Amino acid sequence: MLAALNARETPLAIATICAGVAFLVANDAVAKLLTDRYSPIQIVFLRNLIAVPIIIAVILAVFGSVGLRTRHLRLHALRGALMVTGAWLYFTALIYLPLAEATALVFSAPIFITALSVPLLGEQVGWRRWGAVLLGFVGVLVIVRPGSATFQLAALLPVGTALFYAIFMMSARWINRAERLWTMMLFAMLFPLIYAAPFAIANWAPVQTDDIALFVAIAVFGSLGLALIGQAFRMAPAAIVAPFDYTALIWATGLGWLIWGDVPMLWTILGAAIIVASGIIIILREARPGR
Repeated sequence: MLAALNARETPLAIATICAGVAFLVANDAVAKLLTDRYSPIQIVFLRNLIAVPIIIAVILAVFGSVGLRTRHLRLHALRGALMVTGAWLYFTALIYLPLAEATALVFSAPIFITALSVPLLGEQVGWRRWGAVLLGFVGVLVIVRPGSATFQLAALLPVGTALFYAIFMMSARWINRAERLWTMMLFAMLFPLIYAAPFAIANWAPVQTDDIALFVAIAVFGSLGLALIGQAFRMAPAAIVAPFDYTALIWATGLGWLIWGDVPMLWTILGAAIIVASGIIIILREARPGR
């Protein structure tokens, strides 16, 4: 019976993560449009300002007020600092980089997660996973190409985002598993909102009426994306759904071409392929029995 249930749920889980990834890329594309008129920190602030009440409403409707409680407030505060820094770096990168290139570099996060799991989580990493980490960094270097005539420092910003995101993801291991996903999402949005507020106010640009819908869109797209991806990982094993996270590269390439006419360079495609291969190797090694 369980096997039959998993067989039925697996296609739905794959469809769920693909939809979640599509929403997150749409979130990034809209944010890139907004960077022409607003500072990255103001975009982060307004996105979260809209998203937090939406998440609270969902929590109250589904779980009641108990869903707003947590025993890990200090840890959520730390994770909020990681999240707001990563988001600010990424939105800043979108000012200078094509969407597909920025997305590909952010996918170096699994590389950092594996490398940092030794000092932060005390895990043991075998030579195969270290090899995958090395391969992933090669992919990053292929895209960034330090020392070449086309190198730009902005390419390091998504790599910084990947680093902060990796630490953010690993810190979830320190939160009790009984904590609800929506509760974690709430504080992952609430604390960045608080941290971003003074910087956003200091760099405030009046919000144009036509842009209100865009800010609502990134709040909805971002919240839906995170919720769907989290749900997908609950529906099926990580080894099955995680590789579909890389469908983001397809969406980012398509939207980049459709909106800005960006065509990825050969180096970006090659580097992205190497990073994807590295990430899938890490995922498969992590999914082995006993891990």
